[in-house]
Amino acid sequence: MQVTIRTIGNSKGVVLPKPLLAQAGLGEDHTAQMTVEDGAIVLRKAALPPRAGWAEAAKALAAKGGDELVMGEFGNESDSELAW
Repeated sequence: MQVTIRTIGNSKGVVLPKPLLAQAGLGEDHTAQMTVEDGAIVLRKAALPPRAGWAEAAKALAAKGGDELVMGEFGNESDSELAW
């Protein structure tokens, strides 16, 4: 697909068609990672930070009562000898 490089202020830009963005998994309000690789401009969906959304998921799970221990509480035989 050919696109026209246009002047936008002191910069240059292109208009990316909506179907092309959808194929790349980029929609409205997404952040993208742009790099130059072997003379090509590459636009990728930005990676989420590690553990993104975990806190919210844990809160939702706890609210539903789904955070109880699977095997219950148990200790090791030598735990009574430990001094805390």
